[in-house]
Amino acid sequence: MQSLITLILVLTPMFIGFAIPVNTKMTALAEKGLSYLVFIILTLIGIELSQIEGLGSQVGEITLYVTVLALLTIGSGLFGLMLFDHLKPWHAKKPVVKSKEHRVSIRGSLAQVICVVIGFVIGYFLPATYMPPENTMTVLLMILILLVGIGLKGSGITLKEVLLNKRGVEMSIIFTLAVLIGGLLFALLFSEVSWTKGLALASGFGWYSLSAIVMTDAYGAIWGSVALFNDLIREFFALIFIPVFMRKYPSASVGLGGATSLDFTLPIIQQSGGLKVVPLAISFGFIINIVSPVLMVVFSALG
Repeated sequence: MQSLITLILVLTPMFIGFAIPVNTKMTALAEKGLSYLVFIILTLIGIELSQIEGLGSQVGEITLYVTVLALLTIGSGLFGLMLFDHLKPWHAKKPVVKSKEHRVSIRGSLAQVICVVIGFVIGYFLPATYMPPENTMTVLLMILILLVGIGLKGSGITLKEVLLNKRGVEMSIIFTLAVLIGGLLFALLFSEVSWTKGLALASGFGWYSLSAIVMTDAYGAIWGSVALFNDLIREFFALIFIPVFMRKYPSASVGLGGATSLDFTLPIIQQSGGLKVVPLAISFGFIINIVSPVLMVVFSALG
């Protein structure tokens, strides 16, 4: 019953966002609000981490979990899509490198990590009576999903356009299955990780703000931080290696960003592959944004 409630809490705001009549101004406000909300969520995650007793003794273990999970999930997704590119080639435009935009994006990712650190410091010194209410994260999650729904609706993308991009749909299926295999391998390597937990942790697909909240709610702040940093590492990796893989493996290059291929890493995808690759990135990113929350909630509810 609780898993059904969680699924409703995750999906209902997105459907509401799709249903709301939007205009350019509202879409811009939603996108701006979303960027601020992400920083607030990351700061709150840092505060929650600061409340874990004996966290210092677990840092090494968390680092190991994050490193192995990132290697397996990024590696499996990359391998699956590189194989897809090899068996069914698709040629994008030659890369055009603009390093200035690339550096700005990297700084943006660093700012997200800094928010977690700031939150941790605040939480360490903040008296218990001033801690955020228990349901704060759930409320922020619903607002986050609502803004994402408004942004998706306002972008002018229709479900028909997404599903008509055959390669985008094929990429989404291959990427999802490959990354989930990485999650299963992670579970096999650690006896304390069930197969459902491994699949749930892998299902973030780069959507760090969402995965951190859902995994914290399901498994506690330690695993929420593992999910957070695993997906942040995907973002860092994507920003650096999208231009590297674009020429020979365009599908794999687009897939590196996971859920962020629709927004955060889209400018890098466009500058690396040209306008030709943008519809593919939008189709893939849109589907992954819909699939990710469903899989995370379903797998975490199973155990």
